[in-house]
Amino acid sequence: MKKMLRGERVAGLCLELSLLYHAGVMTGDALALLAEGSDGAEKELLSSMARRVDGGASLAAAMEESGVFPGYAVGLVTVGEQSGRTEEALKALSDYYERRARMDRQLRNALLYPAVLLGLMLVVIGVLLVKVLPIFDDVYAALGGRLTGVAGGLLGLGRWLDAALPVLLVLLAAAALLAVAYAALPGFRNKVRKLQGRNRGETGVSRTMAAAKVAQAMAMALASGMEPGAAVELAGKLVEEDAPAAARRCETCKDLLDEGKRLGTAMGESGLLPAPQCRLLDTAERSGQTDAMMEHIALQLSEEGDAALERRAGRVEPALVLTASALVGLILLSVMLPLMHIMSAIG
Repeated sequence: MKKMLRGERVAGLCLELSLLYHAGVMTGDALALLAEGSDGAEKELLSSMARRVDGGASLAAAMEESGVFPGYAVGLVTVGEQSGRTEEALKALSDYYERRARMDRQLRNALLYPAVLLGLMLVVIGVLLVKVLPIFDDVYAALGGRLTGVAGGLLGLGRWLDAALPVLLVLLAAAALLAVAYAALPGFRNKVRKLQGRNRGETGVSRTMAAAKVAQAMAMALASGMEPGAAVELAGKLVEEDAPAAARRCETCKDLLDEGKRLGTAMGESGLLPAPQCRLLDTAERSGQTDAMMEHIALQLSEEGDAALERRAGRVEPALVLTASALVGLILLSVMLPLMHIMSAIG
């Protein structure tokens, strides 16, 4: 299986191709020019794509046959070629993947420290449960008492963790390997996502990002003069792999359009776009600015999705700190308070 191109490289190639398109360079020649400035596997990839295009294949077909471009990139270029807006499609892809790469870097930086902090906190809690609590239990035994209540339950948990430590280490190592594989291997990541079934892209940030992809594809299709029904159908095919739920909403929207409903109304009733964006679309449709408004909606939804991801990442660290601090405090208080009572009684 071929390794998929990273988002940063997809963004760079799409930007370079859009600039060459803007200069009037034909597709095959543009790919050949890019190949001359590359080396290694990328040079071979671009040369192969140039030969396919010179042989009569479209850019989207050459990208798909290469097997290294994401499905969204291939789909949007297909829409751009069908609508006569290939340059705009490539520029939109460059912006999209650059934005995604920037967001991925921000998320990695935002989650790395909380992940390390969580690991350290778990080690501290584990040491308290496995090593420290038994010492306090011996102290209580010397004073004629025993750890009871919450402290006794935590002591039992510590003994169980001590006995199960080899198994837990194996499970933690396996979880770490799966996490690394999910982050580093696109093929494995896609298989995991497919396990989510038909509801991928149905809620939360995923739904917002899927709606942004649909709006971007429709903006280009509508700008080329394509009928709304055909534009919705193309957009549905574009997101079918990543967001099956959004593809089903596209089918519902097309059915409503076939019944004679306006685009904004159909997209609202099908749940394809949020209600505020549908109202904007209705207004734009009456003024003949549907494609421009759809482009604005795509940008707006993309920014909303990015902001939601940043907010989620920003909540991780304080949640971890509060949870771990509360657990450590609970362990210490459950041990120290009874000990203080015993020492007061002795004194």
